[in-house]
Amino acid sequence: MPITVNRALNYNEKKVEKGKAKCIGEGNMLLPVPCMNFYQKLDVFQSRNELNERARTKTIHISLNFDPSENHSTEKLNRIASAYMDRIGFGEQPYLIYQHLDAAHPHIHILSTTIRADGSRINTHNLGRNQSEIARKELEEIFALVPASKQEKVIEYMLRPIEILKAEYGYSETRQSIANIVTQVIDTYNFISLPAFNAALSQFNVIADEGKEEGIIRRNKGLQYRMLDAGGNKIGVPIKASALPGKPTLTSLECKFDRNRKNRPPVLTALKSTINTALAKKPRDIHHLKRQLSSDQVATILRKNESGLIYGITFIDQVNRSVINGSELGKPYSIAGLAKRLEQVTGKHNESFVHGLSAQPQDNIELDLLDSLLKPEWEQESTPHELKKRRKQQNDNHKS
Repeated sequence: MPITVNRALNYNEKKVEKGKAKCIGEGNMLLPVPCMNFYQKLDVFQSRNELNERARTKTIHISLNFDPSENHSTEKLNRIASAYMDRIGFGEQPYLIYQHLDAAHPHIHILSTTIRADGSRINTHNLGRNQSEIARKELEEIFALVPASKQEKVIEYMLRPIEILKAEYGYSETRQSIANIVTQVIDTYNFISLPAFNAALSQFNVIADEGKEEGIIRRNKGLQYRMLDAGGNKIGVPIKASALPGKPTLTSLECKFDRNRKNRPPVLTALKSTINTALAKKPRDIHHLKRQLSSDQVATILRKNESGLIYGITFIDQVNRSVINGSELGKPYSIAGLAKRLEQVTGKHNESFVHGLSAQPQDNIELDLLDSLLKPEWEQESTPHELKKRRKQQNDNHKS
């Protein structure tokens, strides 16, 4: 389910209502910002999107993030946004600029459409890695922004949310927190199984539970969503899928699995390349490999049996927002294949791996909570273009 302009606009406007954001500018809209209400803003985007019925992704929601030391004027933020949109090929598109005020670092959101006035669609494939990266470097120089080092996560581009706030039992309002997280993960991650879906959800302290083996929820292919504590234990009151937006039951998710399979080949190829590059650096062991992959925005989940032996590996590619089992990439990328390749690099045999298992036990997931990859600040409905984020890759402890 792609991001819809209604939800993205509503997300920003709700922030404005609560005093947590300001709509500070626009480009190519029919009227100046002060002269437009919610529905007039929405109509501009919907009218444009209706020109292309076939396009699946019509809305782009960008976040430009700045160093915490920077305090830019509204006028400068508008100039930065305008220059950025020009450089990524959206300068002629209608767009709105929102300054958000509720995070530790300064940032703006830009909402626009991928549909041109003639009904054609702007190709956004690899936009973040190409035009957006070039734009970032140019804008840093033009506007004297604090430059981001190569070791820091400087920019992301995805038609996805920016930051998902981890659910916190006793702090967050349970249903709304779970609803936000589930909606965003479904909208933004590519996964083809329930365990993979849960791997993505677990980053944000949520899990989709099928219920008891012979229970009515499982028989009806329903799901209930639960919060998790820091140890991965279920806590709080379960929320039925039917009570959440979009009713994300297992039946509904299976349709999502089928759609996602069609988009797998490019992300599989990209992940293989990333793993090969990490292995070329000759990591000492699987944990060293995990750290190297983490620096490339790929998190790993090691699956262990009751004896503590590793029998499986799952990758969460944050660049392409995909959850992928090693075996799906092919034998060289399964846990056994990686163990063999690590042995070739180090000359050491690692007894912590289980080889040749035909029947895998129930997943006992060792979660990498991805603190080096994701800030606990994710909000609802947007697409990250992180212009700059001064952030360490390891041992960071951000707070929203």
